[in-house]
Amino acid sequence: MALPVMAVYGSMVWMAGGLVTGHWWIQFALFALSTYLMVELNNSNALIRIYSRMVSCSYIAITTAACFMFGSQSGAFTQLCFVVACLCLFKTYQDQKATGMAFMASLSLSLVSFTSVHVLYFFPVMWGIMAAFLQSLSLRTWGASVLGGLTPYWMLMPYLVYTGSFDMVAGNLGQLLAFAPIGDFSAINRQQWVTLAFVCALALTGTVHYLRTSYNDKIRIRQLYECFITVDFFAFLLFALQPQHYELAMHLLIINTSPLIAHFIALTHTRVTNVSFIAILTATLALTAYNLWISSLAF
Repeated sequence: MALPVMAVYGSMVWMAGGLVTGHWWIQFALFALSTYLMVELNNSNALIRIYSRMVSCSYIAITTAACFMFGSQSGAFTQLCFVVACLCLFKTYQDQKATGMAFMASLSLSLVSFTSVHVLYFFPVMWGIMAAFLQSLSLRTWGASVLGGLTPYWMLMPYLVYTGSFDMVAGNLGQLLAFAPIGDFSAINRQQWVTLAFVCALALTGTVHYLRTSYNDKIRIRQLYECFITVDFFAFLLFALQPQHYELAMHLLIINTSPLIAHFIALTHTRVTNVSFIAILTATLALTAYNLWISSLAF
């Protein structure tokens, strides 16, 4: 009953956060679809070696804890496309001829660039993951991923030719070279700091636990979790260097932290870890209530 209970809980938090008053139906639909795909990500890859829905439950809990980001359509779209990219990318494991899946993974990331262009920074990260962990990088799969990244822009080309608005794409891509002062955190408020600290604490807990117990999992599952850890690291690095990309970094952290903390919660049963679970649950509820309260004051 964990997933149905969390689905009801997540819906209630969305309602309390302003789903109806803010008319966030598109964002909520994207969140629901992302949750379903997180279930598929767990099922198709057996991320947890016992029957458990904790990956999707963790995703719901962490996403709703950051309820001040509910109103962002681009954020909800980013999470959806990144989960799709993970689903496709993981299917390339040890298959250097999996051009179709490499193409689809890159296509998903490239679509995000229309709303969050800085996700293109993660293309080299994806290639590194394919080479180091998935062992699927070859000239074929690399070429397919490049084509997948270019396809959305090729599809947009007729519209640009018809309207003569090439500056729209040039301006969007030009943001990749626009850098703010490194480590300028002046625009990050307390609410954002508290939420980031919570997600990073979960990521660190899940990472340490997994590195200590990874020998219990199959080699393929170890490689997939290495992917989650790597993306978490680069997402945090993006925020640390360019804090103005807080929203993008947070969405990537949420997706990749969910399996890590789910692994910790589902597969540990000592007294200390049981107390830790209670502490995590309490902190999640407290953070959700805090963010709902702050958001209601702002509204």
